[in-house]
Amino acid sequence: MEWDWSFARQILPILLQGLEITVLATVLGAVVAAVVGMVFAILRLSPNRAVANTTTAVVSFIRGTPLLVQLYFVFYVLPDIGIKMPALAAGVLALGLHYGTYAAEVYRSGIENVPRGQWEAAKACNLNPAQTWQHIILPEAVPPMLPALANYLISMFKETPLLSAITVLELMNEAKIIANTDYRYLEPMTLVGVLFLCISLIAVAAVRLLEKRFPPLGH
Repeated sequence: MEWDWSFARQILPILLQGLEITVLATVLGAVVAAVVGMVFAILRLSPNRAVANTTTAVVSFIRGTPLLVQLYFVFYVLPDIGIKMPALAAGVLALGLHYGTYAAEVYRSGIENVPRGQWEAAKACNLNPAQTWQHIILPEAVPPMLPALANYLISMFKETPLLSAITVLELMNEAKIIANTDYRYLEPMTLVGVLFLCISLIAVAAVRLLEKRFPPLGH
């Protein structure tokens, strides 16, 4: 099968629409992961052993199961107990929960790297826990986390094709529809690869800039 430039130009706008959904799912998933990860990290650092151990078990369970299984569970199983949501929302939730467990480890490492003296200084200044986290701990802990979090964002972007399994019309699903309709796989699949590569290269360049501005954790 030879490459057909006219067919490639014809399907490119459709693929770009799918790319918009892919990017949207990635961005929204990243927001969910950032919030969920912070909650998991704080709970794992709780002095209450029951809370810390339960959170660790939940995080381990989510990290230990495939994202595809989690997507199917959120989209197909939760409706059986009355929790229904659109395909894109289900995909964003699954992505956010899955990558939130990885973000939690980054957060936890960053928080634990804050010198003990900072906690003691906050206590000496009579800051309550909320003020301590807001004004002392997070401003110091978050910047070194950014490169690692950005790398997980790239990984999330690369896994968005799995959303096609729950009918989200993202980039890969649009390509499969085109391929199955026109019986041509060369152009749509190649263009999908090129589009993913372009976005990934831009993201990698951004991560490199972050690493120069904020050294990764442990450096």
